[in-house]
Amino acid sequence: MRAVILSEYGGSDVLRISEVPTPAPGDGQIRIRVSAAALNPADALIRAGALASRVPVRDHYIPGLDVAGIVDALGGGVHSFEVGDAVIGMSDWPDTQAGTHAEYVVLPATAVAAAPRHASPVQAATLPLNGLTARQALDLLAPADGATVAITGAAGAVGGYLVELAAARGLHVVAVAGSQDEELVRKLGASLFVPRSDDPAAAIRAAVPGGVAGLIDAAALGESVIGALGDGGTFVSVLGAGPAAERGIRVSQVQVHSDAVQLAELATLADAGLVTLRVDRTMPFSEAAAAHDTLASRGLRGRIVLVP
Repeated sequence: MRAVILSEYGGSDVLRISEVPTPAPGDGQIRIRVSAAALNPADALIRAGALASRVPVRDHYIPGLDVAGIVDALGGGVHSFEVGDAVIGMSDWPDTQAGTHAEYVVLPATAVAAAPRHASPVQAATLPLNGLTARQALDLLAPADGATVAITGAAGAVGGYLVELAAARGLHVVAVAGSQDEELVRKLGASLFVPRSDDPAAAIRAAVPGGVAGLIDAAALGESVIGALGDGGTFVSVLGAGPAAERGIRVSQVQVHSDAVQLAELATLADAGLVTLRVDRTMPFSEAAAAHDTLASRGLRGRIVLVP
C-alpha cells in the first residue's frame, strides 16, 4: 500500500510517499481502507520527533491519528462491524504506531464507530481526535448544570467542538477568540464573546465579575487566564500540564484516548447538526509536506484533510 512515511525526524521535508506492507488485522481489530485522514498538530509532533522517546526504533513511521473509510477486513472476534461499513476511528499514536496517512490502517474495534450518515468522508475525518478531546475535556471539567464556563481558542478545531458540546449540555459558554471570530463562535453556541487580549483573565472577569466556574484552555494561555476562574473552580488544559493551582482551583490536563462509544455519540450529534464538521482544505497524500507547512502557518478554522 502507499503511505506517507518518515524515516528520520525533522521538518516537513522528511515526509515522503512509499510502498509499505499492507497490515493484517489481528484478533479484535479492523482493517480500514482509508478514504480521508485529517492532519493534526499531533502529526507535526510525530514528524519532529517529540514522541521519539515513547516509541520503539523502527525503519519508518506513518503519522496520522484520524481516519474515515470503509471496513476492509475483520480480525477474529469482531462482530460489531461488517466489511463495507463506513466508519471513523482514532489511532492511539504513539501506543499503536498505526498511522492513518496510508491507504489502509488497522485499529482495535474499540477505537472505531459508524461514520456520521450525513457527512462526507472528508468531513467525517475531522471528528475523531478533536471531538474526543473536547468531549473528554468537558468530562474532566464536570461543571454543574447551567454553569458558566470559559473556553480559550474557541474558534479552533478543538475549541469549536468544545463550544458546541458545552452548549449542548446546557452550559453558558464564554468564548475567547480573535475579534474576527465573534460571529463564528456565537453561531457555535457561545453565550458571551471575549476578544483575545494581553490580559484574558481580566477580560473574562469583566464579562463575568464573579469569575467562571470552569475553564478549558485550548489556546495554551496557562497562567495568564487562570485568574478568570472563581475560587474552587476547575481548569482543564488541552495543551501541556497547565498552570500551578491556586485558590482551591483544580488543574488537570486532558489525555485524549480512543473510545468507540463516545465516538458513536459524537457521530450522532454531528448527524443531528449539534456538532459542526469543519474542513479547511483537502490535499492528496502526495502533498503531505506542503500540508504540514500549511498547518504550521496556523490561523486555520478547520482541519486540513489528506486523501489517498
